[in-house]
Amino acid sequence: MQGHIGNTLHEQMKIIRNRLIPFKGFNAINLFGVLWVRGQARVTQVDLNHERIHTAQMRELGYILFYVLYLVEWMVRLPMPGNAYRNISMEREAYGHQGDLGYLSSRRHYAWLHYMRKTKQTHKKS
Repeated sequence: MQGHIGNTLHEQMKIIRNRLIPFKGFNAINLFGVLWVRGQARVTQVDLNHERIHTAQMRELGYILFYVLYLVEWMVRLPMPGNAYRNISMEREAYGHQGDLGYLSSRRHYAWLHYMRKTKQTHKKS
């Protein structure tokens, strides 16, 4: 089952519901700007905004470079204190603004770089 969520072209995100991607235990994954959702998992507007922020990051870096930098930063953060995934600068930006549904209209390019300089960030579990 496929669909689009969003009111404007900028906000639209293609969603593909299926039984294989992502792996069991995960509800959704953004791959190259397409949101893959497992089965009938619930996806909220906040979830969609989080993934749209990642799509904006992907577009400004180029999709391949986004994934390379994401993986490298995750590997660097693995031995550090705290949750390596939650401390990736791109995740910090997305979690930090996921509740602001108007964020993308005012977001500066490469805003995630601001979060790379921070040493500690806490997030509410969503």
